[in-house]
Amino acid sequence: MIISFLGASILLTLMPGPDNLFVVTESIAKGARTGILISLGLCSGLIIHTTAAALGISLILQQSPSAFYVMKFFGAGYLFYLAFLEFKSNPTIELNHKNETVVKNSIALWSKGFFMNVLNPKVALFFVALLPQFVTKNGINISIQMILLGLVFMLQAVVLFSFFSLFASRLTPLFQNDRNAQIIKWLKVVILIGLAISILILKH
Repeated sequence: MIISFLGASILLTLMPGPDNLFVVTESIAKGARTGILISLGLCSGLIIHTTAAALGISLILQQSPSAFYVMKFFGAGYLFYLAFLEFKSNPTIELNHKNETVVKNSIALWSKGFFMNVLNPKVALFFVALLPQFVTKNGINISIQMILLGLVFMLQAVVLFSFFSLFASRLTPLFQNDRNAQIIKWLKVVILIGLAISILILKH
């Protein structure tokens, strides 16, 4: 069952989506470390969703329209805020990534990924739907099984997202001009706005 779940998790993580596209664009612009820190934040958020699914807390989102809409608007609002910050920023491509993160900036990058994930109700509902499919009734406690499955998903996501970051950072020299820096900047804005809109139109 674990092998089947791992295979499904890898396929789902490899599918093009706003999260991995955002990690790739950040890695191209600011280096592998930036992409990896954001990835660690995104994947850390899965711990919250896994625990909530295992304890039945995520079911509140399914059963309570109020809780669902509160989380939806907070999540979309945060993404619109990130898009605004990106819009206001100067487009730069750091060729040698000499100014890569100090401790303070590392925490900020991790936090960005963490809140992007935790405030996304789509992820919560996804885990509620996915994890029970791989739980065995004759195994150990169901909640523990779901937590273990969530950890498997998180670990493979960390590995794959880190690979995306390392690979994307190798492409930086190809984007080392003002025009491409503008393209990367606007691509990040579009990804964030697109993800925010996808959350807003999500129906209960």
